[in-house]
Amino acid sequence: MARQRAGRRSGGPRVPYRGPGWKQHPALGVDVGGVIVTLADRDEDTSFFGTRPLETPAVEGVFEVLAALTDQTFAGRVHLVSKAGPKVAANTRDWLAHHDFFSRTGIPDTHLHFVRERRDKAEVCQRLGITHFVDDRLDVLAHLDTVEHRYLFLGGTAEPVTQTIPPWATVVYEWAELMDA
Repeated sequence: MARQRAGRRSGGPRVPYRGPGWKQHPALGVDVGGVIVTLADRDEDTSFFGTRPLETPAVEGVFEVLAALTDQTFAGRVHLVSKAGPKVAANTRDWLAHHDFFSRTGIPDTHLHFVRERRDKAEVCQRLGITHFVDDRLDVLAHLDTVEHRYLFLGGTAEPVTQTIPPWATVVYEWAELMDA
C-alpha cells in the first residue's frame, strides 16, 4: 500500500508549501492578434487574415517594450497565449519568425501557447502562474479570474470602445503605457 505524502490530497497534484512571506514572481501573458500584430481587417492584403499575413505590421513599440519587460520586470517569465486553429497558428509562427520576434524580445520560442477556445486561455494562465495578462478582448479577460492584473489593449485596432469597462480591467492604448503599468 502506497503512503500518501503530507499536504497532498489523494489523486491531486502536489502543491508546494508556501509559507509566510512567500510571493509569486510576476509572469506576463500576452495575446498576439490586436496586441502584437495589428488587426487591419479593412485592407485584406495587409491583414493577418488576408493573402499576405507576413506583411501585417506589428503594433508600434511592441518589440522594445516586450524586450524591456522580459529582461527586467518579468525576468524571462513572458508567454504568448493565443487562440488559433491550425492555419492561424501556422501564420502566427511564420509571422513571429519573419519578424525575428523571439530574438528581438528575448522571449523563448517555447513560451508560445495556442488554445482552440478563448476561454481556454484561463487554464494556460493558471498553469503558468500568469499574474499579468494583455488582451484586446474583454470577453477573454473576463475568463482570467486567477490573473491579478488584466489589461485591455486597444492600440492594435482602430475599433472604438463601445462597452463598459469593468473595474478589474485596465485600459491601455499603447505599449509604452504597459511599461509604466
